[in-house]
Amino acid sequence: MKMYRSHVMICRGTGCSSSNSEQIAKNFEEQIKIHGLDQEVIVERTGCFGLCALGPIVIIYPEASFYSMIKPEDVEEIVKEHLIKGRVVKRLLYGETVAESRIKSINEVNFYKNQQRIALRNCGIISPENIDEYIAFDGYKALIKCLTELKPEEVIDIVKRSSLRGRGGGGFPTGNKWEFTAKAQGDMKYVCCNADEGDPGAFMDRSILEGDPHSVLEAMAIAGYAIGGSQGYIYVRAEYPLAVKRLTIAIDQAREYGLLGKNILGTGFDFDIAIRLGAGAFVCGEETALIASIEGQRGMPRIRPPFPAVKGLFGKPTLLNNVETYANICPIINNGPEWFASMGTEKSKGTKVFALGGKINHTGLVEVPMGTTMREIIYNIGGGCPNGKAFKAVQMGGPSGGCIPAELIDTIIDYDSVTKTGAIMGSGGMIVMDEDNCMVDIAKFFLDFTVHESCGKCTFCRIGIKRMNEILTRITKGEGREGDIELLEELATNIKKNSLCGLGQTAPNPVLTTIKYFRNEYEAHIRDKKCPAKQCKSLIEYKIIQDKCRGCTLCSRACPVKAISGEVKKAHKIDSSICKKCGLCKDTCKFAAIIVE
Repeated sequence: MKMYRSHVMICRGTGCSSSNSEQIAKNFEEQIKIHGLDQEVIVERTGCFGLCALGPIVIIYPEASFYSMIKPEDVEEIVKEHLIKGRVVKRLLYGETVAESRIKSINEVNFYKNQQRIALRNCGIISPENIDEYIAFDGYKALIKCLTELKPEEVIDIVKRSSLRGRGGGGFPTGNKWEFTAKAQGDMKYVCCNADEGDPGAFMDRSILEGDPHSVLEAMAIAGYAIGGSQGYIYVRAEYPLAVKRLTIAIDQAREYGLLGKNILGTGFDFDIAIRLGAGAFVCGEETALIASIEGQRGMPRIRPPFPAVKGLFGKPTLLNNVETYANICPIINNGPEWFASMGTEKSKGTKVFALGGKINHTGLVEVPMGTTMREIIYNIGGGCPNGKAFKAVQMGGPSGGCIPAELIDTIIDYDSVTKTGAIMGSGGMIVMDEDNCMVDIAKFFLDFTVHESCGKCTFCRIGIKRMNEILTRITKGEGREGDIELLEELATNIKKNSLCGLGQTAPNPVLTTIKYFRNEYEAHIRDKKCPAKQCKSLIEYKIIQDKCRGCTLCSRACPVKAISGEVKKAHKIDSSICKKCGLCKDTCKFAAIIVE
């Protein structure tokens, strides 16, 4: 294998790709060739580095210099200064890495040094389209070990002893699920991967598939060996074209190397994997709806039992885990179950990946040991809320989750502790909100989503969630009535009790948690016809403070509906009957003369 003195690692995950990182990569290749460095320096297109807020990101090794928000026109300077003269370009480095006496490496950045990467271990490190690089980082070592040294029941025992819980929702013990499927009777068994990541703001599974697809393929093959399955299916969202592309390349490479297909590595074990595209239905994240969709039917859940482990895909025993769960399997096999079980809390072992978004300085992917507090994630890793705003709440678990308030910020991250707050771990979405967020409007946002995503099979889900959404809409318009809060709680209780699948059973969570922790905001909307956060347009009014207005006319020129009038150098006024409350006037005013009441 050829050795290079420098490796230029360029993020080609979806986020950085949308910011022109491919052009940056091409410019590096061109400049490196122009300067005769192509035998010394290699350009690698990797998966997501995690710190998406700073993309496009370029890391240059062996120094691990962290260049952020790079533009194509910056490349020539980096090549001439860093790669030729050995001088980093400080103005293009991520600010936190520039110390008085030295340049810090990427591993010393607060965002990274507080993480422990297992599922994300190869993301940003290897080229996801090169199987040789995966193999160089112990890739397929676990599969070889299982096929040549371990019996199927021994593999299952290792997974059980690791105490790995499913990372896709409720946290069911993974080893138990594998054991149930292995013991089920059937002439054919299937291994399925749920990559139908539908939560708003969630991109954990997508990033693993884009940055380290072989880790999922290898784990699925191990699962097939353990349960006696010979065919795998990855159900992935069609809206993830880059993930689909890299999965397709990885499957072809694994087949070429004899790691998928017939008689794998001459052991007599047959296992292959196919991709099935989802059409974007959120309900297909539920296992029985996902199975129906793979079969070509409409994605609707069915009554359980029988569970998929007994009667799943095409009526055969089926093992179904999500992407992150599979991404933990190979490290467990390679390092031992005790290693994995040594991390986390008593009932929640290992690490958890979160998509950190919303009102947070450092948007991106984080992976932390179970037992880490939300405070550590939001402040030590995420850098807190922008512009000095106060942290108000965090939505965990996506539309099926709940809002955890600031007073519970020291809650530890594990399945039981998060559930006690009224939220759920879910797949790992973590949306941060600050003092400017209206919690009634937040609840309405998530209910808007679930209303449209309900498959309609259950009356309570189909009609009940819609009625709840109508009540929330009235409240945010200033048309709330006494008794609305109690009615919301009653509807939520009945929907949770009587819905068939997890979508309906958890859809009321955002409403219940915001009522529990922010009841005063609901009461202000209903009784005072006021939105404390000043976000609900029907309940706010823009006004000009006469003493502060200089009559500069900037606001009147910015107003799209001509609601502001007044002479030059004299105080202006806003006609509330015309004002559309778009906020452009307030954003334009240089004298803080416009307020929201």
